[in-house]
Amino acid sequence: MTPRTFADFWPHYLREHARPATRALHYAGTALSFAAAAPALAFGGWWWAAVPVAGYAFAWSAHLAVERNRPATFRHPIWSLLADYRMFFLWLAGRLAPHLAKAGVAPR
Repeated sequence: MTPRTFADFWPHYLREHARPATRALHYAGTALSFAAAAPALAFGGWWWAAVPVAGYAFAWSAHLAVERNRPATFRHPIWSLLADYRMFFLWLAGRLAPHLAKAGVAPR
């Protein structure tokens, strides 16, 4: 099934991040991308390259080594980025579990 809206994509995205280690690596990459954004805004230059590299290096390695699936970034780049931020901030707020359960991701 090809999702037609972000609302359709969201549960699919969560199912592709079913393992806690996958999500943990995504959180690390997202946090590092925010950390790289600060010097990028302040100094510019090569720091801008560090922003996506920090995020995607962790995320893609998680999909290859842990989840063993293909990152959603390749099929839905914008929705994937938005979903990554949504997942990150829901996790920080302690509100991700109901979304995982609704998507059919069993707690581990």
